[in-house]
Amino acid sequence: MAKKILVVDDEPDITLMLRARLEANGYEVDVAYDGHAALEMVKKNSFDLIILDLMLPRIDGYSVCRMLKFDNKYKKIPIIIFTARTESADKKLAEEVGADAYVTKPYVPEILLGKIRTLLNE
Repeated sequence: MAKKILVVDDEPDITLMLRARLEANGYEVDVAYDGHAALEMVKKNSFDLIILDLMLPRIDGYSVCRMLKFDNKYKKIPIIIFTARTESADKKLAEEVGADAYVTKPYVPEILLGKIRTLLNE
């Protein structure tokens, strides 16, 4: 059965590209365009992994990550922060809120896919 990934990013071009690449690699993909929508989708669906942008409307990626990682029901879902922010302070804050990996945009597809496979134990 295909692993299910939630992509959370407010840029449609990025979500379309990511969805196509992930589906081509055998994953099932859902998309949310803001932090609030992402949290609602996680409550209603079962995801194996979340790819999460930091700069999102309504609720930012740090807050979404923190809410999921500090909730026993969702804390085991691996979260990859996927962002244009490259400062070490951003990376440190992502670690503090429980992110499992940090990938910066523009990204190398093989690096992102490698992190996904590692986190999903594939």
